[in-house]
Amino acid sequence: MTSAGSSQGASPDLPDPAGMRASDAERERIAEVLREAVAEGRLDMEEFEERLGAAYAARTHGELEPLVRDLPVPGSAAPAPPAPADRTGWAERIGGTPTSKWAVAIMGGFQRKGTWTVPRAFTAFAVMGGGEIDLREARFEGREVVIRCFALMGGVQITVPPDLETHVSGIGLMGGFDHTGSADGDPTGPRVTVTGLALFGGVSVERKLRKEEHRRMKEERRRLKAERREERRGGRREERRGARREEREERRLSLEKERRED
Repeated sequence: MTSAGSSQGASPDLPDPAGMRASDAERERIAEVLREAVAEGRLDMEEFEERLGAAYAARTHGELEPLVRDLPVPGSAAPAPPAPADRTGWAERIGGTPTSKWAVAIMGGFQRKGTWTVPRAFTAFAVMGGGEIDLREARFEGREVVIRCFALMGGVQITVPPDLETHVSGIGLMGGFDHTGSADGDPTGPRVTVTGLALFGGVSVERKLRKEEHRRMKEERRRLKAERREERRGGRREERRGARREEREERRLSLEKERRED
């Protein structure tokens, strides 16, 4: 009895949680955290691919946990500093359901332009074809956007407004991946990262004014030109009036001289 009582009172050894086998569902949850992190710009593509491979190869919880230890849990928000005042209308253009998450051009072309909604992660393929991605009038699903471009004997042209923060980090192999479009932008707006590979092809980022701003500047130039023309016309009219005054004065002096001689 005593032996039995002692056996019942003993605490069984608990298994080490880190050594427990990971399930496919747990590996997929870790992969989703990593995808969210790269879309938000917390991981670059190289680190994302390295961690994703390790996640799918992991056998235990102890191998999975370090892969996301430095990342926020999906659905939880870390305290953020106060956002700067929005004076450019960017806040109204952030949020919404993505129009599309990918585009393909095979011996053809594609366009994403106008008031479409850009997803957090967008992938474009151009194989012996071309694509156009215009972000000047677009909305954005979130503040962090990753655009992955793969151009094989083709090209992808990305157009962004001058005040959009853009970072280009793609690779050109026997092709061109133009990094000159990288620039800081309005802190109240989104942050766009352009990455990918150009193989015998090209990817470029160009900064252009929005159509509304372009029209406004065109109208302003037209107004200034009209004012300058009017000033020149006014100056010429004043010159003509001055010339006529001088002619009248010369005639008056000539008549007075003639009277004195008579």
